[in-house]
Amino acid sequence: MRYISTRGAAPRLDFEAVLLAGLARDGGLYVPESWPSLKPKTLAGFDGKPYAEVAAAVMAPFIGKAIPQKTFQSMVAETYAGFRHAAVTPLVEVGEGVWIEELFHGPTLAFKDLALQLVGRLYDHVLKKQGRRVTIIGATSGDTGSAALEACRDRRAIDIFILHPLGRVSEVQRRQMTTIDAGNVFNIAIDGSFDDCQDIVKACFNDHAFSDKIGMSAVNSINWARVMAQIVYYVTAAVALGAPNRKLAFSVPSGNFGNVYAGYAAKQMGLDVSQFIVGSNRNDILTRFFKSGSMKVSGVVPSLSPSMDIQISSNLERLLFDLFKRNGPKLGEAMNAFRKTGRFAAPKSGWPAVQKLFTGYKLDDAGTLKAMADLYKRTGMLIDPHSAIGVAAAEAARKDKSIPVVALATAHPAKFPDAVEKATGIRPALPAHLGNLLSRRERYDVLPKDLGKIQDYVLSHRRSGSGN
Repeated sequence: MRYISTRGAAPRLDFEAVLLAGLARDGGLYVPESWPSLKPKTLAGFDGKPYAEVAAAVMAPFIGKAIPQKTFQSMVAETYAGFRHAAVTPLVEVGEGVWIEELFHGPTLAFKDLALQLVGRLYDHVLKKQGRRVTIIGATSGDTGSAALEACRDRRAIDIFILHPLGRVSEVQRRQMTTIDAGNVFNIAIDGSFDDCQDIVKACFNDHAFSDKIGMSAVNSINWARVMAQIVYYVTAAVALGAPNRKLAFSVPSGNFGNVYAGYAAKQMGLDVSQFIVGSNRNDILTRFFKSGSMKVSGVVPSLSPSMDIQISSNLERLLFDLFKRNGPKLGEAMNAFRKTGRFAAPKSGWPAVQKLFTGYKLDDAGTLKAMADLYKRTGMLIDPHSAIGVAAAEAARKDKSIPVVALATAHPAKFPDAVEKATGIRPALPAHLGNLLSRRERYDVLPKDLGKIQDYVLSHRRSGSGN
């Protein structure tokens, strides 16, 4: 397996190199040169198998020969043994043909754990093999940060710096990051939006002298390994509901488009998905894009679903790469123009197929609260505001009622207790392992959205050792 950049000017890499590289040298994102196949017989064989066994089989083609098969299988088994539900990502029916897939049973109560708990182990294996160190710089709109820090804490070959937007994540999300007491963990609150945090991370990557000096790597979904691991729960949900003999639709609350792109990857591999519903909050650039084929960036407005308070969805570039018929230089020109002008128009060729597969759906804060309240009244289930958008989108935007739709529940309701209590009158409690979270001491620094100051901070705080 080899990986190529969406911009077409970076070298082809194998899995090990892609894991450590994160962003491509030309500013693009890495994707597989070709998609492995999930044949109907293979899918049928997954029925009834443990999650870890299916996960190892689905991901194996992406790993190639980089990691011995038995070693990788053990790594995957160890990753998911720590989740709090035996099924890892259980399905719950909440309406006629409407299912919720719970992705929040990992250590930090968010879907990011499903990928990042594995990515931390992958880093350990590859860095030990190569005798290297890396410095990870990541941006978070809420959940990636805590999942990444939990996965990378205390690892000898890693220093990790996470940027989050000051005052724009929930208290639980913030404390899950800032109360980690580990010598290799650094939290930075940026006086700006998530888009500002993400721009700084990309600028650090594109400053090759700086990124080479620190051995920079990434845990955001720009890193292919994140997407690879997220493909699995689309496969397990589909098999549980009748694949390969039954079509399926998915509804995904989305900000950075990484989660829903993993579903698209599963479809490219052979999963029979009829529709992806992309849920947005009031920051609805993706909804507008899938409706019109054009994007116009506007200001980010804080909402009850802060992990989706994003205007520039990095992973959309991976989908656009296919829309541009994998013409990297042409896509690179379009993306550079988008960053300069804040506007983008999809090429007409291929757009009808994209619009047939993807449906955008927008829900504002009032609608989100209503969706949370309605689900509680109907089923007794508490749900976080991001997942509520996914459920509401599934119920409102499903094109074919004869095809089951799976709404991805991306976070535990206790991560957003204020919103849940406002909607239902019930304040969800944190699981026992996080019971004292609100009394733990916090550790973080507040910095302006200034690239130079961030780079100086990283250079002065990272532990000694070269990334090269």
